[in-house]
Amino acid sequence: MDRMRLDKWLWAARFYKTRSLATHEIDAGRVLVGGQQAKPAREIGEDDLIEVRRAGQPPVQVRVRALSLVRGPAPQAARLYEETPDSVAARAHAAEMRRLAPEPARDFDEGRPTKRDRRQMDRWRGR
Repeated sequence: MDRMRLDKWLWAARFYKTRSLATHEIDAGRVLVGGQQAKPAREIGEDDLIEVRRAGQPPVQVRVRALSLVRGPAPQAARLYEETPDSVAARAHAAEMRRLAPEPARDFDEGRPTKRDRRQMDRWRGR
């Protein structure tokens, strides 16, 4: 086997939980092969460059190292691809930025408004 469908490979490599979810993401344009949009039935082989984009995360660029028709355990699935150094660096940078970002809950030092606070706000608004 030297070629296989893109959606099957993404499922076998554990990028998506189901093939239908992989197909949906490919159709939505969130998976690129060689820098171009692809269709779920696109044939891929070894050394193809695949980019997977997810919301709120930097894109993951991987190079296909092996093909598999079955979905195995995670360590076995990780051997199907190799992440590019640029992708690893981008993910590390994004993780560092998340770590350094301020805690969103710090804006709420006093908690929820009390009944008294709500009445004061209503007076300020002229209600």
